Amino acid sequence: MVIKTSKKITVNELTKEVRILRSFVIGLALKDPEGEYRPEFVRNVLKAAKEPATEEFISAKDFLHRLEQLEKNEI
Repeated sequence: MVIKTSKKITVNELTKEVRILRSFVIGLALKDPEGEYRPEFVRNVLKAAKEPATEEFISAKDFLHRLEQLEKNEI
């Protein structure tokens, strides 16, 4: 089927439009039930993820134990 238009649309333009529409639809469909994160929190987490690790954990139990210690020291 051929549709005549007054403006020629390139494949690149169509690809860009489809990408934008897909992003919009996915954003609507996949809303987090807990709500949205604050943008500054997201920036801080992404920034921290780029920094080298300061601790090494040998197991999940070790990780949780250290979290408990941090919690006791901060209160």
